[in-house]
Amino acid sequence: NWTQYNTQPTSNGDTNMMQQGTFTGFEVEVHQPGIALITFNQPDRLNGMTMPMKRDLVETLAQAQMDESIRVIVFTGSGAAFSAGDDISGHENKQNQNNALVPEIPQGFSTAKNHAMGTYNGLRVLSQSLNLAIRNLDKLCIAAINGYAIQTGLSLALACDFRLASKTAKLGSATLRFGLQPDEGGHYLLIQMMGVAKTMDFLMRKRIVTGEEALEWGIVHEVTEPEELLDRTMQLAQELANGPQIAMRLLKRSIYNAADMTFEQSLDDIAAKTAISDTQPDATEGINAFREKREPQFNQWIDS
Repeated sequence: NWTQYNTQPTSNGDTNMMQQGTFTGFEVEVHQPGIALITFNQPDRLNGMTMPMKRDLVETLAQAQMDESIRVIVFTGSGAAFSAGDDISGHENKQNQNNALVPEIPQGFSTAKNHAMGTYNGLRVLSQSLNLAIRNLDKLCIAAINGYAIQTGLSLALACDFRLASKTAKLGSATLRFGLQPDEGGHYLLIQMMGVAKTMDFLMRKRIVTGEEALEWGIVHEVTEPEELLDRTMQLAQELANGPQIAMRLLKRSIYNAADMTFEQSLDDIAAKTAISDTQPDATEGINAFREKREPQFNQWIDS
């Protein structure tokens, strides 16, 4: 029952930039306080992803970035899958195309598999841009992994800042089963979480693990019973949404920056961000609340 977490859906008023509704392969709802729930809605295809779906997702994330009322993004799937990877069925899928956020690429544009440069550019410009958009977003992202998260689905979940999985979830790359590469960044993200040795084992041996095994491998943060997954995720989303948003958004950037920086560079980076966060209303509220021995009421700047 989401209402116990105060996450009732909101209206899409004039102050909101992020569009709600049904788009190419997914639905968007915004819940209090500023939690955008993105649900992949093609269970008959195990929520397989297409280029139009990825382009719409990138646009949705751009809207979320620019909409100050959005604080946290949650991804989940419907049916038996979070997302079982790219839709390679070969069957045309026009579901929800009338509500597409981004126009379909016209015929004649080189987008993929007919030659090497088409594949290279299709990956860089279209496919890989989705996981980059998640990582570049300064709002925190949570993956609620309800079922199969394979290949593209796994990479998207790994790009998120938090991952919760159902005990019945299945996570893996498995691209080598088709003689293909984990070409949307999953190898990099796994190395960050597990190190080189475990990533080598995971990818080369084509492992597909349960939610509980994924917790042991260090891929997910938490595992729940299937029926509790979304409630627990929304509870976490509310906790994060009620935190001091400016400081948290800056800290997200600094954490990922630190993974690629020297110690000295990371010190300079966090100092620059501290110069911003220390002067924000949330910092004043946090100090006053501590002195007055009460819970801080952050984010009043969002609601004003």
